[in-house]
Amino acid sequence: MLALSFFTLGLLSLVHATCTNPAVRREWRTLSVDERANWISAVKCLSELPHTSALTPFVNPDDIVGVNASGSYYDDIVYMHMDLNHLIHFTGLFLPFHRWYVQMYENALKEKCGFNGSSPYWNWAADAADVYGSTIFQDFDSVSGLGGWGNLSNDAQVPNGGFSDFKLSYPSYHTLRRNFTLQPYIGLDPTLFTDPTMDANASFTQAEVDKMVNGFVGDYKGFQTYMEGFEGAHGSVHEILGGDLGGTCPSTAPANCTGGPTFSANEPMFWMHHAMVDKVWYDWQNANSSNAGIFYGGSVQMIDNATIYAEYPNGGPPMLSLDSVMHADGMFAESTVGDVINTTAGILCYVYE
Repeated sequence: MLALSFFTLGLLSLVHATCTNPAVRREWRTLSVDERANWISAVKCLSELPHTSALTPFVNPDDIVGVNASGSYYDDIVYMHMDLNHLIHFTGLFLPFHRWYVQMYENALKEKCGFNGSSPYWNWAADAADVYGSTIFQDFDSVSGLGGWGNLSNDAQVPNGGFSDFKLSYPSYHTLRRNFTLQPYIGLDPTLFTDPTMDANASFTQAEVDKMVNGFVGDYKGFQTYMEGFEGAHGSVHEILGGDLGGTCPSTAPANCTGGPTFSANEPMFWMHHAMVDKVWYDWQNANSSNAGIFYGGSVQMIDNATIYAEYPNGGPPMLSLDSVMHADGMFAESTVGDVINTTAGILCYVYE
């Protein structure tokens, strides 16, 4: 296990504007064709911008490749997720970091590539009964569609839609991949994946979302653990899409490629998936006054075995606080957990429809 502590490194002097007119984040399918095209165009634009020397890895774990200076600015944003993987999954930073990460990504789309909307989300609960046949994967338009499913005979490359030619640098140079995988947990550690034959979509139905939003009153640790658990909604959405979102290594990868969540941000669906994760957290925060503004979690992953995970499912000591700083690997100004605990305060100003 890579045991890294995440101490508060000192607060930055951030100017927090009053949120008087929050942006409204909407589900992808409620956007107009032009709005979808604008988002896709901006995402592709980031992938055409050059690597920035500002990228400065903080962790440098031994399970990822080094920075590829011939990559794109989009690749640099992905690399942040790779580098910080052990600090932002199965620790208290999981929810606040990804909330912040999606916002920083949206800011980059706007500042560098002319995006004029708000981050869309994918309501995967609405598609849980038939993810493969979802309308979101049936739009093959080269300008405004997200494209469909790849085929393993062609390394699961997305065959159509706006991202059929989306090139990525990590873990090796390849084209975006997407591979429907209904039962992704077969063969994995049964002490952590306790129902290995479960269908992944069983964990992100509307009933499961309702359970998260309406349950765990005053229990941040319980809420996060249910969402991020080994067979929970967060991971199951990653895994059912397979390919890059599922963290499977492309055919071009070296033999020592380590799969997992590191390069999952390659897939543009990552941003809509994590906006939905954020929406569920937002809905939970607003469901009961006991949930608003609370935070709890440790800074060190404790996932070596089921026993230690059961004790520290969202991280072991040193414990984090609202003042803990989230690293940005030089890509963006660093923020604290407290800066993003409320979507209409701190550095944020948005709501969900």
